[in-house]
Amino acid sequence: MKLQKTIKNEGKMRGRGMFGGKEAKVVFRPAPADSGIAFTRTDVPEPVRIVAVASNLAERSRRTTLKKGSVSIETIEHCMAAVNALEIDNVIIEVNGPELPASDCSCAEYFKVLRRTGIVEQNVTRKEYVIDKPITVTAGDACIYALPYSDDGLSVTYDLDYGGHTGIGRQIFSCRLTPDSFERHLAPARTFLLEAEAKQFQARGMGAHMSPRDILIINSDGPIKNSYRFPNECVRHKIVDLVGDLGLVGRALKGRIVAYKSGHALNQQLSRKLYQAAQQQERIAKFGTDAILDIRQISKILPHRYPFLLVDKVIEIEGDTRIKAIKNVSFNEQFFQGHFPGTPIMPGVLIVEAMAQVSGLLFAQRLEHTGKLAVLLSMDNVKLRKSVVPGDQLILIAETMRLRKRTAQCRCKAMVGDAVVAEAQIKFMLIDDEKL
Repeated sequence: MKLQKTIKNEGKMRGRGMFGGKEAKVVFRPAPADSGIAFTRTDVPEPVRIVAVASNLAERSRRTTLKKGSVSIETIEHCMAAVNALEIDNVIIEVNGPELPASDCSCAEYFKVLRRTGIVEQNVTRKEYVIDKPITVTAGDACIYALPYSDDGLSVTYDLDYGGHTGIGRQIFSCRLTPDSFERHLAPARTFLLEAEAKQFQARGMGAHMSPRDILIINSDGPIKNSYRFPNECVRHKIVDLVGDLGLVGRALKGRIVAYKSGHALNQQLSRKLYQAAQQQERIAKFGTDAILDIRQISKILPHRYPFLLVDKVIEIEGDTRIKAIKNVSFNEQFFQGHFPGTPIMPGVLIVEAMAQVSGLLFAQRLEHTGKLAVLLSMDNVKLRKSVVPGDQLILIAETMRLRKRTAQCRCKAMVGDAVVAEAQIKFMLIDDEKL
């Protein structure tokens, strides 16, 4: 079995972000075994640490961003690609700005800086996830697959189809991911934009500091005022982005990834699915169940009882900042008798109540020894987006927005599969248990 790795010495780099253009300095520091990849924003009043895993992803267009509360770190994909390709399991990445430097719009500088620090083994077995069944994510004609593979490692194939654009055309590239193959064939490949896209970006104030000499801007004849480093540089860079996004699974992957016209949004959806599958596999191996809290443990924390206990199990908890739970919706639910006969639909107010109960479980981590309970105070921005029917599995997620001495607030959403069915911001008052 392979051992975990970290860097031997500190490494530093600086530069301007691709989208925002702000100057930022990055410091890489060694980290202990099992601590993972973690970014720290050092330019805020109190440094904020964000672990580089799929559950901390924020929704952004055309880039990968991590977020914790109101603090985010933008455009991490090139850094993560270098970390992933070098098989680094544990490292601290300090950033004194909102966005990582773009360097030359490839990840070559990140790779060079990290390799120069020296990579050392740690006396702990490396975490791995072997893809044992196909996982598919699609959006329109774009798709990405994670597949079982007999080879020991990660193989990636990307099919980039710009068939209607003569400057790019169709490009296909395959590789087996190793540090040496990544350095030679992928790390130098740069971000690219079509000429029309570049004009739209700069009209919105993004990348205004960059010229065609800094980033590949492509018209029907090819790069403007620039030249390709590889004849198929565009598809190679797509694999770089994909390798960076897959680093958010938080484990070494073994299997095969096949992508067609996939971008960051699809990559990130696949990373979330792989992250969840890996966590589930590890929980089952350790505890015989994928639940962190089962219904018996939940009943000891929440005062609710049948038919009003609307959480079946908790499958993720990150301190007092985030929780993920499951509610299996059965036709035997009492409320389906009247809502509605012949067309059973779960009442929206009960979906919101389920989100509130999950929030109570999240705050219970902090309130366990204080003698206080979280009682619903108000709800804002409540949106019911889709009906929930018998047979659905509600995925309930709550993230802490604010936690003070007397009040707490969280951002909640309920999902069925990948579809958001409800969301709300819920505020609680923290009161003494004996006052109830």
